[in-house]
Amino acid sequence: MIAATPVPPYYAVIFTSLKTANDQGYDAMSDRMVALAQQQPGFLGIESARESVGITVSYWTSLEAIRAWKAHADHLIAQHSGRAEWYSHYKTRIARVERDYDFESA
Repeated sequence: MIAATPVPPYYAVIFTSLKTANDQGYDAMSDRMVALAQQQPGFLGIESARESVGITVSYWTSLEAIRAWKAHADHLIAQHSGRAEWYSHYKTRIARVERDYDFESA
């Protein structure tokens, strides 16, 4: 599903990852983090895809909202677990969205 975002500007956190062979508990933690992120002030939406490379983009109203989410206690636990168990490599990028447009067929 494509996130319904407001008129720009807003911010995107782009999380690109390569997983290890160990995925025990990964799906449950991922679902929990999405549900928790949706409750955070400033959260706008999320899109995610995974094949050999996983890409998750979350959208936020401000850099402050992104910082608060990064520092959330439960999210810190997930970050630690990701480094220790689930990811062989990841990269996080934060970008300001200046413009967006879309197409939807009838």
